[in-house]
Amino acid sequence: MRRLNARFPAQEVRVAGIDEAGRGPLAGPVFAAAVMLPPTPIAGVTDSKRLPAVRRRALAAIIRDCALGWAIGRAEVEEIDRLNILQATLLAMQRAVAELALKPDVALVDGRDKPLLPCRVQSIVGGDVSVQAISAASILAKVARDAEMVALEQHYPGYGFARHKGYGTPEHLAALRRLGPAPIHRRSFRPVRLLLYPE
Repeated sequence: MRRLNARFPAQEVRVAGIDEAGRGPLAGPVFAAAVMLPPTPIAGVTDSKRLPAVRRRALAAIIRDCALGWAIGRAEVEEIDRLNILQATLLAMQRAVAELALKPDVALVDGRDKPLLPCRVQSIVGGDVSVQAISAASILAKVARDAEMVALEQHYPGYGFARHKGYGTPEHLAALRRLGPAPIHRRSFRPVRLLLYPE
């Protein structure tokens, strides 16, 4: 998914904020978003984890409308299990940037790890709070992933994906023990692996 907003001129130095959603869950893809914002701040944008779901969805719509460009990337469960979650996350970030119609000169990435990109990359610990473009990316990634997990609930009922979004809650762990892993569970994650291959 991507969008270029023609209402805003390109900045002299084009900056994209990048963040992910879904590194920790036991199930589902990992998502990343890349967002290029205009100079004017968007009120209320902060780290997605600090926002209730309704507010995140409202801000996501505003961000998509106001951004110079935005894109979503993802890495699937099979890639997570094959590559490991860190490498799959970086792959999702690369895919998000590749989908941007307006290419950035600089990418600001939340955390310590840097994806390999065709532009300068700066990692910023706590960037999802301190840099609005990264905050916006965290919101878009989280909203997109949550919507995916709600949709997957229809295909794999009984696990509660629409509620816990794949995280290892007591409800989810109980469902895993009762139903066994679904195709969208991450086999490389210990709680799932132990059910399949008890030590």
